[in-house]
Amino acid sequence: MQQIAVRSGVAPNGDIPIAYEDWGDESAPPLLLIMGIGAQMLLWPDEFCRALVEQGYRVIRFDNRDAGLSGKTHGHRRQPLWLLILRAQLGWQSAVPYTLADMAADAVQLLDHLHIRQAHVLGGSMGGMIAQVLAAEYPQRVRSLIVLFSSTNQPLLPPPAPSLLFLLLRPFPVKASRAQQHHYCKTRLRLLASKRYPMQEAELDALVSRLLQRGGDSEGLQRQFSALLGSGDLRRYSRNIQAPTLVIHGSADRMVRKAGGAAVARAVPHARLHIVPDMGHDLPQPLRLPLATLIAQHMAPH
Repeated sequence: MQQIAVRSGVAPNGDIPIAYEDWGDESAPPLLLIMGIGAQMLLWPDEFCRALVEQGYRVIRFDNRDAGLSGKTHGHRRQPLWLLILRAQLGWQSAVPYTLADMAADAVQLLDHLHIRQAHVLGGSMGGMIAQVLAAEYPQRVRSLIVLFSSTNQPLLPPPAPSLLFLLLRPFPVKASRAQQHHYCKTRLRLLASKRYPMQEAELDALVSRLLQRGGDSEGLQRQFSALLGSGDLRRYSRNIQAPTLVIHGSADRMVRKAGGAAVARAVPHARLHIVPDMGHDLPQPLRLPLATLIAQHMAPH
């Protein structure tokens, strides 16, 4: 197996430093990975990152603010959650501690720290929403865009399965025992996963242990959820994206329904939609290499 250099660090970003890993040859074309709500960078599987590096790319994954080893914020939403959800269903913006635009600015600050003028950008779930804002607000920084199991956050899109929505709203059991926290994380990942491609128990246990070692933050997840809700309909960004865009979505995604990916593909000019049969809201082991190859083929001409 090829030895791949992995550099880790923390990018200064005001009061919210951003923890990151930088994989592969620093002279290779850079690819920035942006993960979703409450998700640490480790949800981009090591095997997937390795496959992208072996395709000839420098891969950068990071923890969003309020997740993992990155800095935490301390603002509180002023409106009750039910009202934020209602306003979001109408496509309205709301006053929240920070928005997806602020999170996109974090990603740009990371690129600046790494002296990267322009990068390919891959965003998953809420990270795909952040990526759309990034590509629209900072077009000179985005060489190509890949949006994975995400949406435009527009009104009337099908909601997540009730069990997943409940899990998103349920507080992380910070004061519970490590065994209880481990069970909670495993349950959450199992619910998101592709049922046709279940993760092996040993791999799942190892991943959950790594996540818990890096910390869990229920309040941080809720602030990220508020950022998503408060940002409103993202089509005002999506329609202005100039970067060549590939939208990838699983046919069996119960968190962000297939209609979300279709909405992104409709909104972004000239975007291409690729539906993956039986894939849920994760990157299952059998699909990692095929997806890395598909993504590399999209980036190669650019």
